[in-house]
Amino acid sequence: MIATTFYKQKQKTIKNEISFSGIGLHSGKKSHITIKPSEVNSGINFLRTDVKDVNKNALIMALWHNVSSTTLSTTISNGDVSVSTIEHLMSALSGMHIDNALILIDGPEVPIMDGSSKPFVELFEKAGLVKQDEYRKILKIIKKVEVSNGESLVKILPSNYFSIDFEIVFDSHLINSQLCQLQLINGNYKSDVASARTFGFEKDVQKLREKGYALGGSLENAVVVGDNSILNKGGLRFKDEFVRHKILDSIGDLYLAGYPIQGYFSGKKSGHFLNNQLLNKLLSDHSNFEII
Repeated sequence: MIATTFYKQKQKTIKNEISFSGIGLHSGKKSHITIKPSEVNSGINFLRTDVKDVNKNALIMALWHNVSSTTLSTTISNGDVSVSTIEHLMSALSGMHIDNALILIDGPEVPIMDGSSKPFVELFEKAGLVKQDEYRKILKIIKKVEVSNGESLVKILPSNYFSIDFEIVFDSHLINSQLCQLQLINGNYKSDVASARTFGFEKDVQKLREKGYALGGSLENAVVVGDNSILNKGGLRFKDEFVRHKILDSIGDLYLAGYPIQGYFSGKKSGHFLNNQLLNKLLSDHSNFEII
């Protein structure tokens, strides 16, 4: 179970702007990103710099109610423009306790990098972080909230910390059932979560590409599971890398609440859709939470 606390912490942004480029996992298109420091209480915002139509709003707030698609990734939209596959970058921002940042992107999809959030974490470390003049606002869970869909389930409960665990079950002898419970202390998001890569099955690749997904996928940015072996040279980074990546995704999706969460999250056989449904249900009733 991952646990961390945010009491008496100042808001943070990056000290110096950073830039990087890469290929989108699903679109296969290259995009360039520059992340700039941002003001206190401004939150995380994406700006589509390739949008030249003055009648279109190019700025998208990274918030749960702006999620427009959860098919194989998390996409946010303002009605005019969208940015997809934001979950790994959002996870790194959450794991590094970065509250405020402006993300300039010249395309519709965040680069997949190596399939994990580790490259983003390392870029943030290189840029440096700076404390700001106000304390973090925390979303404290007051009541248990749960959503399910068939055998898939996510729930969040009151806790003195932000805690998270996850269970997955796949019909593959290379994965089977995995349950991960970690405790995140002393900033070890980087060592215990960040390097876990996204994954898929070799048998599904052609079908996904026929539907317009995974066009940029490769062994350089995803773990590919064959019938009898992991196809990536060097194998896995963790023996339970698959479930750790689901935790990585969930941390990113939950950061779309707009605040760090003080609560205990538990997921089972779920993904982006239920994560967003949970935030919708949680935040639609003010008796479920308080901002502290």
